[in-house]
Amino acid sequence: MQEINLLDGSYLYYGRGSFDDWCVYEMNQLGSKKAPRDIDYFNELYDYAKEFGYDTLYNDFVMIYDMTTKKFDFNVVERIKNISDKYGSFNQQIFRVFSILYMGMVAEENKRNTRLGKRIKRLGMYFLLVERKNPEYCAHFMRGKKWPEIDRLCLEGGF
Repeated sequence: MQEINLLDGSYLYYGRGSFDDWCVYEMNQLGSKKAPRDIDYFNELYDYAKEFGYDTLYNDFVMIYDMTTKKFDFNVVERIKNISDKYGSFNQQIFRVFSILYMGMVAEENKRNTRLGKRIKRLGMYFLLVERKNPEYCAHFMRGKKWPEIDRLCLEGGF
């Protein structure tokens, strides 16, 4: 099964969402599940960026992005653990957020008829950590935009 066990005893997994079977869910230790929302983990990353640096988080995200394909890979999960270790006492939280992003990128790569794939997540991270736009904007900027416009923004960002 394609799931990631988090360091606090909770875990992430894919399940049926509104459109397909690639919705990322988080199951906590008490058995309660939720789908992580972009706004929530963008807010977390925004706070961590103040502590660890915007460039540091973005560069670590790009390493994960570069390893991401259509196929879920436990070797990538191990690399995410290694990357997260450098964040000291925040390693657990960073591992969780980067794991959510990784699973989300795999899901985007597997969406039927995708033209943007994982670049959608990268554009959100680019706006958040490079252009330093607020998390609310980053979580919702794509609504109503057609894929060619999003593609153009990705190309302008260099990806």
